[in-house]
Amino acid sequence: MTTSIQGTASRRHKAAPAVLVLEDGRIFRGRAYGAVGVTFGEAVFSTGMTGYQETLTDPSYHRQVVVMTAPHVGNTGVNDEDPESKQIWVAGYVVRDPARVPSNWRAKRSLDEELRHQGVVGISGIDTRALTRHLRERGAMRVGIFSGNALPDEGTMLAEVRQAPEMKGADLSAEVATKEAYVVPAIGEKKFTVAAVDLGIKGMTPHRMAERGIEVHVLPATASVEDVYAVNPDGVFFSNGPGDPATADHPVSVMQAVLERGTPLFGICFGNQILGRALGFGTYKLKYGHRGINQPVQDRTTGKVEVTAHNHGFAVDAPTDKVSDTPYGRAEVSHVCLNDNVVEGLHLLDRPAFSVQYHPEAAAGPHDAAYLFDRFVSLMEGQRA
Repeated sequence: MTTSIQGTASRRHKAAPAVLVLEDGRIFRGRAYGAVGVTFGEAVFSTGMTGYQETLTDPSYHRQVVVMTAPHVGNTGVNDEDPESKQIWVAGYVVRDPARVPSNWRAKRSLDEELRHQGVVGISGIDTRALTRHLRERGAMRVGIFSGNALPDEGTMLAEVRQAPEMKGADLSAEVATKEAYVVPAIGEKKFTVAAVDLGIKGMTPHRMAERGIEVHVLPATASVEDVYAVNPDGVFFSNGPGDPATADHPVSVMQAVLERGTPLFGICFGNQILGRALGFGTYKLKYGHRGINQPVQDRTTGKVEVTAHNHGFAVDAPTDKVSDTPYGRAEVSHVCLNDNVVEGLHLLDRPAFSVQYHPEAAAGPHDAAYLFDRFVSLMEGQRA
């Protein structure tokens, strides 16, 4: 929900005044960064010190105002190689100390210029540490950023923030997913075909599969079971995406049909929540979520601890201390977050299906979890054998 007016100055000392208003009434004052105007969304914070371009273009951030905990943002500017989709999806952007001049051999333009070009309203020069601590204590909440030389009074701004839609109950996948199916060809020899249901997919995900000889057919979020099997897949993938998984009845029904047929299945992030629901588990909204590229997760099947990339505000409510019986056989929690013991992965013991809550495609982020794509390949190899 963004209304913007292109800014006329890119440097902070010339920028228009800006105000950030949280739904609980707390206010931060700074300067406009990016486009000048008004925007609303859910205030969340990301702990990554780099990878801001991938964050901005991740469809999972649709309708969220992202607060960067790293104090200095924009050093490497913006290039044409790193976006994860065709546009910036965040509803707003909050930084403390933006770089005035980018310094990187790949940079084509500054971050400020890109935000203005795409009409993304932001704010700079505020105490992002204080804002992050507030969100940790009070939880993610609705927020508005107002910028320009004629700002409304505080009461009017707060009233507008409180009228904005909440993330809980939001059905957003179809808003960010592809409208038409497309194919990402295998790199080198083609070994498998995968049908990928796009719930907000990042560009690096099908690329990681293509690197392993997989031809990926990316399908819209509204794809039917018939659409999935029309490509004669060796495996089915359900992507990351925004919104409340409790609203995702259609993807859940499609996944249940895939489980019935016993086709190898892999889900990431939103796809993990869809698998949880398909197995009969509930989902719930986290207080402030996990976002960043430095989250510790333990793979309980190996005991290994991975540093992983996250972007989720909801989680699966499944028991971590036992194997559960489901309509599709036994299931267990395969990964947990070591910060708060949140479920970070599911694994079926009697069918070839698994999922993780985090982002193993490493865009941006560490490569600790890249083996999960190899695990998906192994499931397809086993099914073919």
